[in-house]
Amino acid sequence: MTVTIYHRHPRMESLFSKYSKIAGVVASYWMISITMVFTNKYLLSSPELKLNAPLFVTWYQCVVTVLLCIILRVLAKFFPSMISFPSTEIDLKLSRSVLPLSIIFVSMITCNNLCLKYVGVAFYYVGRSLSTVFNVVFSYLILKQATSCKSLACCGVIIAGFFLGVDQEGAAGSLSVVGVLFGVAASASVAMNSIFTKKVLPLLDNNVWRLTYYNNLNAVVLFMPLMLLSGEVPEVMHFPKIWDSTFWLYMNVGGIFGFAIGYVTGLQIQVTSPLTHNISGTAKACAQTVIACLYFQDSKPLLWWTSNAVVLGGSGAYSEVKRSEMKQQHQDALSKVAKNVEEGDSEKPLKS
Repeated sequence: MTVTIYHRHPRMESLFSKYSKIAGVVASYWMISITMVFTNKYLLSSPELKLNAPLFVTWYQCVVTVLLCIILRVLAKFFPSMISFPSTEIDLKLSRSVLPLSIIFVSMITCNNLCLKYVGVAFYYVGRSLSTVFNVVFSYLILKQATSCKSLACCGVIIAGFFLGVDQEGAAGSLSVVGVLFGVAASASVAMNSIFTKKVLPLLDNNVWRLTYYNNLNAVVLFMPLMLLSGEVPEVMHFPKIWDSTFWLYMNVGGIFGFAIGYVTGLQIQVTSPLTHNISGTAKACAQTVIACLYFQDSKPLLWWTSNAVVLGGSGAYSEVKRSEMKQQHQDALSKVAKNVEEGDSEKPLKS
């Protein structure tokens, strides 16, 4: 009997390895992001849990992130060849410099969680879908950056989808006005956070992990007076399941996944591109909506699904428009450089 052994071509091997890595990273992003949303929904508004302390849940997730940063820094000292992580020594001057961003960051994660507390997971994406619109508005007002007509048209589509979704939630009798308002506030905070991040990041040597550490460290302190003023401290102290191991399992999973989402988001952008990341996020939101409807056994009318499709389509189109514009700007910059080089060469005196 003759056995024939086929050797895989090295190029095919490398392509297979590359695409396997991309698939693994995208799958990890989807799993962590969707699990985090469902875990937070359980912690924030589960009838079984009955814990009315959204600020405490958010504060604890920031505490977990700070502790994980410190653990990773310690591991980086012992295993420098395997793990790299910036210093976690507290610089008060740097902490004060990051504080304006941290205030926006606290507003963002608080409004995100409060939106999720009052609206269903299925409507969550539409409820806070105006981030792109606010990003365009704030970029114009703060950074004086103009936006193309195509981008504005995409924003118009997203707004139309948002209002259609709100209308359909109202028709279904499941609309939470408070949840929608927190969703709009979360969208505005997300847009402001991205703008201020660009300004603050250079102060931290453009190190995202260092920014994550200081942001969450500041947030831990900022949340304390907010919890006192909101009356959540007595709520937590008298919570019947405060010593329940299952409750703390969910709390720790939410905290760990909240930390991990920052890592896999950066990793997905690294192995693909910002555009692919946006497309992946849009597709993830679609899958999340379907899973939520199946899990909670929600039956939605056609117009409700249409609102989701309109928001997803507008967001996807905006990403494509921005990609085309960035590509065109890059080509224009290369053409300008080439023209300057040609003009420089033509001005050089000829050697006799």
